[in-house]
Amino acid sequence: MTAAQACPHTYFIAGTDTGIGKTFVTALLLRTAHLSGLRALGMKPVAAGVDAHGRNEDVQALVAASNVPMTDAVRADVNPFLYQAAVSPHIAAREEGRPVDLAAIAAARQRLAAQADVLLVEGVGGWRAPLSDTLDSADLACALQRPPMPVVLVVGLRLGCLNHALLTAEAIAARGLRLAGWLGNHIDPAMQRQADNVRYLQTQLQQAYGAPCLGLVPHVAGEAERGGPALDALAQRLLPRLRLPWSPEGVKMLPDVGFL
Repeated sequence: MTAAQACPHTYFIAGTDTGIGKTFVTALLLRTAHLSGLRALGMKPVAAGVDAHGRNEDVQALVAASNVPMTDAVRADVNPFLYQAAVSPHIAAREEGRPVDLAAIAAARQRLAAQADVLLVEGVGGWRAPLSDTLDSADLACALQRPPMPVVLVVGLRLGCLNHALLTAEAIAARGLRLAGWLGNHIDPAMQRQADNVRYLQTQLQQAYGAPCLGLVPHVAGEAERGGPALDALAQRLLPRLRLPWSPEGVKMLPDVGFL
């Protein structure tokens, strides 16, 4: 059985920048998959920064949002490369003398694919965030394309997001990868003309790349960001409004996304 047969819904989650809620949105998507009756698993191949217990916040969020039994072997594959310092991975990897190994990550992805119906692989920072002096997050996405893994882009909705989103989509296409869709995350509640900005992105990304808007996530502060029941409640509320590729009807059959 191939990885594609074992896990029919595998996506690389990219972001327009660092700190735009990529992990939160990935965790939210994992919970919606669980609510849809699917085995959902999140992977964070590279992470930097640990707490007093040696744990990374982003990795912990994806582990908590997954509903696949988290054995030691699965847990190790979820995050093959964890660095201590909360700095760019290319700096942390150099300081620790442990470079990112894309082949090892690809092998871990294959093993995880056998455990789930939905596998979401979260990248690092923005699309070109460096992993070493010669590798970046885009190279990571390209290394995971056997079998093909479409990209889902999380757009942090704030001033400047149009430029960030269009440049990122262009860079994804330049690598020969398919942009399956995008989600808008309202990280700045004070952003003016949000609806106008979203409509512009809907038109541009659909026309240029055939990438629909999969959903709009409202500004969230508090319990939902930390996971648990509050995240599940938000996932339950958003599920009817999201155009998820693993929805039974298929993404093209669902109605247009509106503001939440």
